[in-house]
Amino acid sequence: MTEFALVLLVVAVAFIFAGVKTVPQGSEWTIERFGRYTRSLNPGLGLIIPFIDVIGRKINMMEQVMDVPSQEVITQDNAMVKADGVVYFQVLDAAKAAYEIHNLEYAILNLTMTNIRTVMGSMSLDELLSKRDEINARLLRVVDEATAPWGVKITRIEIKDITPPKDLVDAMARQMKAEREKRANILDAEGFRQAAILKAEGDKQAQILQAEGLREAAFREAEARERLALAEANATRSVSEAISGGNMQAINYFVATKYIEAFQAVATAPNQKVIMIPIEATGILGSLEGIGQLAKETFLKPETPASAAPTPSPASSPMSSWAERTNAALGEAPPAVNPYARG
Repeated sequence: MTEFALVLLVVAVAFIFAGVKTVPQGSEWTIERFGRYTRSLNPGLGLIIPFIDVIGRKINMMEQVMDVPSQEVITQDNAMVKADGVVYFQVLDAAKAAYEIHNLEYAILNLTMTNIRTVMGSMSLDELLSKRDEINARLLRVVDEATAPWGVKITRIEIKDITPPKDLVDAMARQMKAEREKRANILDAEGFRQAAILKAEGDKQAQILQAEGLREAAFREAEARERLALAEANATRSVSEAISGGNMQAINYFVATKYIEAFQAVATAPNQKVIMIPIEATGILGSLEGIGQLAKETFLKPETPASAAPTPSPASSPMSSWAERTNAALGEAPPAVNPYARG
């Protein structure tokens, strides 16, 4: 009896241990009863009926990563390239992943490789190298739709490397070099163009400023000439008023001034080498004396009223006194000697 109880106790303990299951975190176990799926055990402590329920599949519920090996792909423009990638997926339904597909990872791998050839084969080489984001998005959409019945979620697909043939790489390098040289030539031409434009603008501004300067100079010169003419007119008017007032010394001053100016123009002519002075030129002395006399009368003698001024007689008129003084000066002066006269 004691032995029977001991055997019964041992069987009970074994039965309990066979019915208690501990599922680790990140996993789910499927339970099969007589070969048929009944339920799934979540992480933690689980109980089953020993010898009736058995553990079917132990499914990893964490996100997993799988490498896609390199494969050759023919693009739309008949370029042969090699491409590889990586796939991230996660099982959401343990029962479907266990019983809807056999060898889940192998199925996902082949599905991804096939779609890589399909997607990349519909694009040209330039698009293939410049639109990786578009390739990844299309692959993710297609593969995720295909694996949805298996209880799997494709979270991400990335193309790691795209390797064109060596001769194609060399051609692309030459093309890139030619494109960069083209850009450099365009930039040089643009620089020369800008420089020419700026130079033309500078010449234009310089010509405008020069024209404005010439115009201003012409205005100033015209103004100076106008003022000179006005001064000449005032001087002529003053002489005319003096003559009309009976002051004949003004005539002497005006005639002597013009005579001296004419003689100065002759003497300072650039092509004049020898000047022949006539004997009548000594009359300049008389004119100078008349100018001095006029200055003395103007600045030294006090002004007298016009009514008290004596009326000049013909014998003592300024013209006759000037002639007399001139003749006297000529009579007193030694005879002029002509240095060019012979013997």
